[in-house]
Amino acid sequence: MGNLLSSLWLYRNPVYPLDVVDKLEEATMPKIDAYMAKKITAGKNNKCTLETAAVRREWSDLSETQRQEYVAAIKCLMKLPPKSDKNRFPGALNRYDDFVAFHMTHAMQLHDNMHLFGAHKYYVYLFEQALRNECGYTGYQPYMNYDRYSKDPWNSPLLNGNASSLGGNGKLDPAYKGVNQPGRTPNIIASGGGGGCVTEGPFSELVAYFPALLTTLLFSLGPTSMATGVNLPKNPRPDGTGSNPRCLRRDVNRNAVMGATADRAYNLLTKNDNMDSFYNELLGTPPPKNDPYPWGIHTAGHYVAAVDPGGDAMTSPGDPLFYFHHTSLDRLWWIWQMQDPENRLYAIPFVNMNMTMPMKRAVDPHNVTVDMEWLGPPIKLLETHDQLGGNGGAFCYVYV
Repeated sequence: MGNLLSSLWLYRNPVYPLDVVDKLEEATMPKIDAYMAKKITAGKNNKCTLETAAVRREWSDLSETQRQEYVAAIKCLMKLPPKSDKNRFPGALNRYDDFVAFHMTHAMQLHDNMHLFGAHKYYVYLFEQALRNECGYTGYQPYMNYDRYSKDPWNSPLLNGNASSLGGNGKLDPAYKGVNQPGRTPNIIASGGGGGCVTEGPFSELVAYFPALLTTLLFSLGPTSMATGVNLPKNPRPDGTGSNPRCLRRDVNRNAVMGATADRAYNLLTKNDNMDSFYNELLGTPPPKNDPYPWGIHTAGHYVAAVDPGGDAMTSPGDPLFYFHHTSLDRLWWIWQMQDPENRLYAIPFVNMNMTMPMKRAVDPHNVTVDMEWLGPPIKLLETHDQLGGNGGAFCYVYV
């Protein structure tokens, strides 16, 4: 494993030294090695090994060429025809919208206590497969290390607006005040100075210059009643499923990402030895006191660049940044699991009445199926918990 570990870490961006979470992950690799050796001996690895596992990397650890390849694959999905039901989702104009359509109509299920981690793992995996199998992408879904971008997200490799980024900030919209956070102090993620249409980078506003691209490079589904933006074009359907092509609006927001810094993630991983407490702290429940950024990592990551569609809990996958956030959460979950895989791999939060997400009770998780309908075949919930051999070996990847 030593040589493998060295090769995995070879491509780190020297601009960003290892933070405490990176170091914890590195220190956990021998445990993962031992865990996999035991699985292989028992014949339960489904042909997955650490040597054959895909490697998901942090965005800034990718080369410029690799980043541009990823952006090109996203744009490719936005040009392919949709596979979802046109009568049910007339606003799904392309293959990318298929994923938004699923999320906006299954959000409550995706975010209940059973599904938040596992179902999103499968959802992101299917998106990754679409990029690779339908658009020729040769890499794997990157994640974002929130801490790397917390001090200056506007000039980060992820959101600086150049050709190898995910686009930049939105124009200043004085009407946009931020994202309300009832019950927390402060009770709003205050605007970071954006809120309007993105004007720089791969997903900038193109209508004025290239009207022919209106239905291929912009965003159509939504907004819904969950939207946090202001003065948004209204969808022709009350549920947001109609066709509503519009620009990407963002507020690249340091106030949000500061709630997901490495020290917070490290505390999440090392000070919670059971799934209920891990889940609660990830969600910021109960709200931490005497904290200027008391959002919880899950909320903080969602609003790194919110507004429309990313600030809408239903249509948030409309902003490609969504996949980086949920891949980051998947990474944190994996590191936490691997501290004690025997007890944590299949752990599910069940009974805490203070949990803010929808709850399912008295259900045997062995009998729960995750059905992604038009995105992919149904699989057992507990198969989604194992990224090194789960789903018949289809899940076989590591994070570095």
